[in-house]
Amino acid sequence: MKIFDAHSDVLYKMWMDPTIDFKDSANLHITYNRLKASGSKVQCFAIYIPEEVKPESRFEVALEMVEIFYTKIVAPFPLLKLVRTKEDILALKEEEIGVLLTLEGCDAIEQSIVRLQSLLRLGVSSVGLTWNYANYVADGVGEPRGGGLSTFGTEVVRELNLASVWTDVSHLSVRGFWDVIEVADYPIASHSNAKAICNHRRNLDNEQIEALIKKNGMIGITFVPQFLSSHGHASINDVLRHLDYICSLGGENHVGFGSDFDGITDTTSGLENFSGYEALINMLLKHYSENQVKKFLFNNFMGTLPI
Repeated sequence: MKIFDAHSDVLYKMWMDPTIDFKDSANLHITYNRLKASGSKVQCFAIYIPEEVKPESRFEVALEMVEIFYTKIVAPFPLLKLVRTKEDILALKEEEIGVLLTLEGCDAIEQSIVRLQSLLRLGVSSVGLTWNYANYVADGVGEPRGGGLSTFGTEVVRELNLASVWTDVSHLSVRGFWDVIEVADYPIASHSNAKAICNHRRNLDNEQIEALIKKNGMIGITFVPQFLSSHGHASINDVLRHLDYICSLGGENHVGFGSDFDGITDTTSGLENFSGYEALINMLLKHYSENQVKKFLFNNFMGTLPI
């Protein structure tokens, strides 16, 4: 079955260690060989700027990650194709895999719409407004004051609306989430789970999940063990618990997967790397119809792409 995975941090790992080979590195959860062998159809690659990078260097680091994306992921592998729209994905040949560039946190753009526009021109098709802390756009979930969108943040979201690009609320403060729901045309949570199942600050409460559903948005269930289970360790059964719960809130057509592979050190049992999708698919087919499983794995994210 085709897989649309809405979040990974391969670019961050490859930026941290330039010796990593995307083809088959043992240091990566997602590699070219695993994508090819495991049914990937669209894989998202996030630009994430580590906190330790000085503010004046963050945009340059973002550009360095864009360069890694094009020179070390796209260029060496002819079967990997940059995708930005539904049309691009539909044009993929059977053996081809779409790769989609995203931004995780607007720290790199500081207070510059031009920097945002430049990243969009370079291929970014989904923008997460924050990581866990504050930037000029909004507060993240880890910022004690819990502020919402700034005036500049509202301008950023409106720019994403004009560009027909997803606004990603994963990592955003609760107040920021509700501000986005008011302003964004295309909101998603690329890698967040259900707070009712696991009470982690990064997860979404019932009202947030229902608001995303009402806005025709998406929730990408993530494989981070701490977001799946309060025990700190998790299995594929825990993934299904979150999926079941979101579906119970009316989310059958608005839920998919955003693994967070290569952005995590601890992994979920059975989902230690991208190859684990096979076991997840087998488990899904025991509980859901084939049509439903296809929606969760691919069709839902595909269907909510803005263009």
